[in-house]
Amino acid sequence: MIEVNELRKSYRIRFGRKTIDVDAVRGVSFDVQKGQVLGLLGSNGAGKTTTIRMLTTLIRPDSGSAVIADADLATEAAEVRRRIGYVSQGGCTADNSTAREELILQARMFGIGKAEARERAARALETFKLTDYADRRCKTYSGGQRRRVDIAMGLINEPRVLFLDEPTAGLDPAGRADIRGEIERLRADGMTVLVTTHYLEEADALCDRVAIVEKGQVVAEGTPEELKRQVAGDVVTLGLNGSTPDAEKIMTGAAYVTRLESTDDGLRLFVDSGNRVLPKILHDLDDAGIVPDTIEVHRPSLDDVFLAKAGRSLTAA
Repeated sequence: MIEVNELRKSYRIRFGRKTIDVDAVRGVSFDVQKGQVLGLLGSNGAGKTTTIRMLTTLIRPDSGSAVIADADLATEAAEVRRRIGYVSQGGCTADNSTAREELILQARMFGIGKAEARERAARALETFKLTDYADRRCKTYSGGQRRRVDIAMGLINEPRVLFLDEPTAGLDPAGRADIRGEIERLRADGMTVLVTTHYLEEADALCDRVAIVEKGQVVAEGTPEELKRQVAGDVVTLGLNGSTPDAEKIMTGAAYVTRLESTDDGLRLFVDSGNRVLPKILHDLDDAGIVPDTIEVHRPSLDDVFLAKAGRSLTAA
């Protein structure tokens, strides 16, 4: 349903008297099969939104190609727009409009007749559990309710592919849970979805496949489990309560540590076998008079994958 090959986009930015070219997207390639949810996972500024704006025809790529729902991005942009739904990061609803008004207007903008637009709006309100406040002004809605209206608007034209740009950004935990539930329902219904996010647990739970984007490039792609298996061994997390620099010196020289990273309150160590090296870690720290507050051994997470592929922790970023 989505085939992307070497998409590139750069911007010319002026700093005082200087003009420089900034590469926002540097040769992104991936594909999404029918009924799959693909997550573009990366920090702010990684190139996720620029990629999605190119694929939804809002900006023109400098080079590369894409085919979306059997329509060519370069030569059939109008047809691409007819076959997709798009929910932007900033939201679509106006404060003084109602959900019903927004949905009817969105349907009419796709050329749908008045009667059919009203019917589709009523169905969408029921599907997204918006009927009880469908005729209240959007400014009275919670963040999660407004995001549900946004997604309903993105689906009003019955698209073959739905693009969601950071759909849960800025929401409280309850609102995020609501939107995750809606995306899970769409996946169960067979909708093809491309979603950008920087929430690791969201990508892990929702996405059939994940593409990790860093500095405008896809640095890893696969199912969450495939990506985790690429990080060999175990991860040992140490809570150190202020003694991190001393512990880091010791662990940096330890032969059993393949890689380490500083966290807010300690260290994260990558080792071949957590259970086997745990006594050695405790012994070496004890020799230096360091007693960890906490110590945990776990299998690699998507954040560990991000660290291995991008060279830094997404959680820390």
